[in-house]
Amino acid sequence: MIVCTPRGLGLVATALCCLASGLVSGPSTAAAHGIKTAPDQAVMASFDIVETRIVTDHGHAVFSTRVRADAGKATPSATGKFAGSEVYAYVWPTSLNSADVGFEKDQGIVALAVTFHPDFDDAAYGGKNRERWHSHWVVLNEDKTCPGGLKVKDIPEGTKPRLPETWPGAPILIDSPDYRTDLKADLVEVHIPLEKIGAIATASFDGVTAGLRVNANLHAPLLCVTNIHKVASGTLSLPGKVAPAK
Repeated sequence: MIVCTPRGLGLVATALCCLASGLVSGPSTAAAHGIKTAPDQAVMASFDIVETRIVTDHGHAVFSTRVRADAGKATPSATGKFAGSEVYAYVWPTSLNSADVGFEKDQGIVALAVTFHPDFDDAAYGGKNRERWHSHWVVLNEDKTCPGGLKVKDIPEGTKPRLPETWPGAPILIDSPDYRTDLKADLVEVHIPLEKIGAIATASFDGVTAGLRVNANLHAPLLCVTNIHKVASGTLSLPGKVAPAK
């Protein structure tokens, strides 16, 4: 049994850790630039995290996750409709504050997510992105009605919170910046200009592969985490530390 007591991360982070306590993952070690994790043959190779890093390099923060094989090969089946559709994601939960990426402060756990969803577009300014892997900032909150115990935070009807310029218009805390996102062989990688992320140099992080689903009734919670394939640390304790690239 894993005892979840991540210090200084708040109640939502504690919930994240406890959610992971039922997972069986290989042991992980904190490397100088990230988290190394033993392969697990019980996890699909596309989602079997073996290393997660965030480094700063030539004016960019580079988020990377290495899997056992075939990064991005597995994608959801199209259903032809938005309600009930699936999302596959490579996710980096971080210690960043939501204000660091353009939302109001203290809204929940800030995560970068690389996603694929064939049934809808959520690019900024009405752009198209349903047929490619692409990156988002999301803010996660605990929600016990979701199968995975977490949701992307909903925006209550009638409220006007602070939102990034590239918010795609969905009633959730999500951003759709056009960051360079690459998936090849066993590697998922996102390059973000440092000026776009406050406090990244001192951030902590973890790595997750997950599935999400749009609520079939299209009401809050709109986007739930439904399945967690693997957590890099095994405990979602955010042990990774951002460091300069060597």
